[in-house]
Amino acid sequence: MTNDTKTVIKVAQALAGAPIGGAENFYTRLVCALGKYDQLQQRAFTRENGWREQQFKDANIPVSKHRLGGTLDIIGRYQYHKALREWQPDIVMTYMNRATMLTPPGNYKLVARLGHYYDLKYYKHCNYWIGITKGICDYMIEGGFPKERVFQIPNFVDESIAKPLPRDSFNTHTESPIILAAGRLHTNKGFDTLLRAMIAIPDVVLWLAGDGPEADNLKGLAKELGIVSRVRFLGWRNDINALMRSVDLFVCPSRHEGLGSIVPEAWFNECPIISTRSQGPQELIEHENTGLLTPIDDVNMLAEAINQVLNDRLLASNLKSQGKTEYLNKYQKTIITNRYLSLFNKLLQKSV
Repeated sequence: MTNDTKTVIKVAQALAGAPIGGAENFYTRLVCALGKYDQLQQRAFTRENGWREQQFKDANIPVSKHRLGGTLDIIGRYQYHKALREWQPDIVMTYMNRATMLTPPGNYKLVARLGHYYDLKYYKHCNYWIGITKGICDYMIEGGFPKERVFQIPNFVDESIAKPLPRDSFNTHTESPIILAAGRLHTNKGFDTLLRAMIAIPDVVLWLAGDGPEADNLKGLAKELGIVSRVRFLGWRNDINALMRSVDLFVCPSRHEGLGSIVPEAWFNECPIISTRSQGPQELIEHENTGLLTPIDDVNMLAEAINQVLNDRLLASNLKSQGKTEYLNKYQKTIITNRYLSLFNKLLQKSV
């Protein structure tokens, strides 16, 4: 394969994720964005999902639907492998553990994309690896993957311009400051720390978007803390841009955060962001320039930072403008998709 711009590169994009989730959304977003390049011919190998299939249909991306089950799903695995062989891709890019584990080496370059600090045992058979942060790339190299085959390419976000929601949405008083948090309701996300910080943030209303195993525990904690009247549990939402443009501040209280798209999403939407010093956000955010950083699980410091941004309009304005500049300079869609195209061309000039 040469770097001739007229040469078409066949890329199979494989995901066996949940119906909803940040990684699943980025998979869909990236495949659709790469569909704009005439040099690429893509096919999405994924589970049945109505929303995702419609996105691919709108972007003219063919879909090959598979169960992508566990190791006991012998028939499903055979059908997936057969479909890959018949399509004869030049590159297969896998997302997360299951799709990577189920994809065998073949007459193609097998490239795994890691958006978190996953167990590396699922990725050892791949030819190349993409990490979305330097920290994840270092983790793979320290885990024994050849440095020259590990590449860093960050995420871009949904760049559609959303209209803000009314301030009284979700039964919110129009005069109340509003903070937003979003993500899977899991202990890793640290939403319990944010709820405890709410005690020292008077009059503020929290919009908490997401669903997950900790939903009932978090609702119980809000009641126990006496702040249930100031917390809105929104469930899973597909309008994060609109939400971010509607609030005064976004808070990421995670204990563990590989990156997610949440930091660049806040920057793109010009929403000031506060995050704990979890892995990804600590790498991306420059403290007091593109956001504020607080220690993990430090309720008092988190509350202090939130009050600081809400009470200092100049600080909030600076965080907005500097965050947007950071996104445009490093993370916007055209920059990231061009990097993927360049990488694909580079890999097809190499022998593994």
